[in-house]
Amino acid sequence: MNNIILIGMPGVGKSCIGVVLAKALNMSFIDSDIVIQERMGRNLRDIIAETGRDGFLRLENEINAGITADNSVIATGGSAVFGEEAMEHFRRIGKIVYLAINCADLEERLGDLDERGVIHEKDQTLADIYAQRVPLYERYADVTVWEDGVWIRFEDMIGEISARLGKTEAPEEKESSEG
Repeated sequence: MNNIILIGMPGVGKSCIGVVLAKALNMSFIDSDIVIQERMGRNLRDIIAETGRDGFLRLENEINAGITADNSVIATGGSAVFGEEAMEHFRRIGKIVYLAINCADLEERLGDLDERGVIHEKDQTLADIYAQRVPLYERYADVTVWEDGVWIRFEDMIGEISARLGKTEAPEEKESSEG
């Protein structure tokens, strides 16, 4: 299938970049975190509080493994890579793009991990989470695109992702000359 699946750490911009990328390539957009929230009828923080880390990861894996899409950009939650079935499903339905960033820049972007809804074990630091997840992102990625610096330009990321996937941006809509 002709999908692009974005993976990477929380705060790397998967959802924001995904929306802009989908528009540029004339594709649909799916945010897997929103799919989970809609399916469960509550926000991620509440789901995590109710189910715990392991319960949420099972739920996330199950819901992500059932996402059906064509010609879509799918932004995943940062913990999606813990779900083997989901990641194999994503691999079958599209190309997986890892949006990579160094830990120091990421730390400047993120606030409180619990407020952000980042799945982690009780005493894990951001550096611990980063070290745990990066090998999984690298394992599943078809393409890795690095973000330089704390703040990124969407146009640069869209151009880089499109080029790496051999995609061309949709032609700009021409304004009507009718009065």
